[in-house]
Amino acid sequence: MTTKIRRYLFAAAIQTFLAAGLSTASFGQSAEYDVPFLTVRDIGSENGPSPYFGDARSTLRAGRCLAQRADTGGLLAVLDNGPAFIREQLLSINKVDVQLPADLLDSVQAEHSGSPALYVHGYAISFEKGCRRAALLQRNAGLDGRMVWFTWPSDGDVANYVQDDLYWSVPDIADAIIELNTRSVTDSGVDVIGHSLGGRGVALALQDIAYRFPEIRLGKVVLLAPDMDFEIFARLAPRIASIAESITIYVNDEDRPLALSAQLHGYPRLGQAANDVAALGAVEVIEVSRLPDESASGHLYHIHNTKVGSDLDQLLNEGLHASERTGLLQIGPNAWSLVPD
Repeated sequence: MTTKIRRYLFAAAIQTFLAAGLSTASFGQSAEYDVPFLTVRDIGSENGPSPYFGDARSTLRAGRCLAQRADTGGLLAVLDNGPAFIREQLLSINKVDVQLPADLLDSVQAEHSGSPALYVHGYAISFEKGCRRAALLQRNAGLDGRMVWFTWPSDGDVANYVQDDLYWSVPDIADAIIELNTRSVTDSGVDVIGHSLGGRGVALALQDIAYRFPEIRLGKVVLLAPDMDFEIFARLAPRIASIAESITIYVNDEDRPLALSAQLHGYPRLGQAANDVAALGAVEVIEVSRLPDESASGHLYHIHNTKVGSDLDQLLNEGLHASERTGLLQIGPNAWSLVPD
């Protein structure tokens, strides 16, 4: 039996254990995660799939999502030896406070003296799942206190790939980037992070900003496993680079959702590892293919792999280029590989 099979059998056993009535509440609560958010989702209902926010379009709202991790006591040591994605199963949404967008951004600005960072999720993400994963990214990359999660009306159904309202949300993503940039107290401006389909939304929003405000100066742009046509991004990259401090893309040759997306679209995706990244010029590309696969999909390394989290920390919080960061091996003019310890 291979190591990977053993790990996923372990994961299945733990998930069965949790589903058998031993939920996170059974252990007591600890380790609270505070995730500030902006959203253009509709308000949920007690009778709907989500009591917080749903999957339909609405006007801009904001608030804080409070997630808590179960205190598993002695079981924690066992879980630490299992697949990293089990950590998501141990998070539950404790409370959601809705605020006016201006009040939320004022509070984030008051709590952190540096520049803010906006994170945009991918497709098939319900509000609850998105909050849990935003909390994990916030902790893994050391972004506590300055990350604002932008959640667009994705319905959490993997079958509705073409129906998710990403394109409808692009103007709102652009406006959020502009507003956060005006609140940055550093010269570099707001950092912008997009995962999967959210990376496509970020790229399109930045193209719009570059056209409307060519003099604006943003911080670092990070696209994690971006689900976007590689050649289309190559055409947009010079325009985005003109307003951004830097652009970094994370790729994986074992990313299964992107492999499926490439088949559906007929063109390679930006987050796949086989592209001619030298064509992207000054864009820095980080390959994670050598790292242990911490999820079945190969698509969630930004929240599950601590090596990726450390690299994001060095990039976003210390402002280091790839050539200056630890744990990277250069494999091309503008490409590096994250290597295991």
